Amino acid sequence: MQGTNEFDLKALAWDNNPMHFDRSAAIAKKMIAALPLNKKMTALEFGAGTGILSFMLKDNLKEILMIDSSAEMINITNQKIKAARISNLKTMVFDLDQNNFTDRSFDLIFTQMVMHHVSDIKAMFVKFHNMLKPGGYLAIADLYKEDGSFHGEGFSGHNGFNPEELKVSVESSGLQVASFDECFIIERKISDDIISHYPVFLLTASRNNQA
Repeated sequence: MQGTNEFDLKALAWDNNPMHFDRSAAIAKKMIAALPLNKKMTALEFGAGTGILSFMLKDNLKEILMIDSSAEMINITNQKIKAARISNLKTMVFDLDQNNFTDRSFDLIFTQMVMHHVSDIKAMFVKFHNMLKPGGYLAIADLYKEDGSFHGEGFSGHNGFNPEELKVSVESSGLQVASFDECFIIERKISDDIISHYPVFLLTASRNNQA
């Protein structure tokens, strides 16, 4: 994943942006509507940041492991978990983009606004497939294809995703896409007189019970 040092620097002020909470709330609502979440399910959030989305989903799941390659993001998350005395949220500093995770498998893997930073998305979907239990679910929230203005010059990741192309990449890993819907619109000021709108999708998929 690109820009770990950048996110270390952003960690302390991350929760000060109300849009981050609005976006996560919209994604959580869409996930709860689209997936049969229950208190027996264990989940992994990839690229969890400060854990905003996992905090919103914690009462719908048995346990969530939040992983992120940014140690500072995880540090902030740990402080929040301790302050709120939450027992079913766990953390780990781990770069899934560069390493395989083989410790355990999950009923659900979810991620928001992370895949456009991943260097090889097809390889990541294979990792997701291998980390999911048979019958498990995947939920990905990210940007629709955009003109590059969201991050601006110098960004080396993906400028969002075309739905049909992303579906092909997901299903090439052995997962089956179930839904692909818009769930939020980010407003961002890109110049003194221009505010651009960037729609965010939620893709859900599942691993076959026999896979």
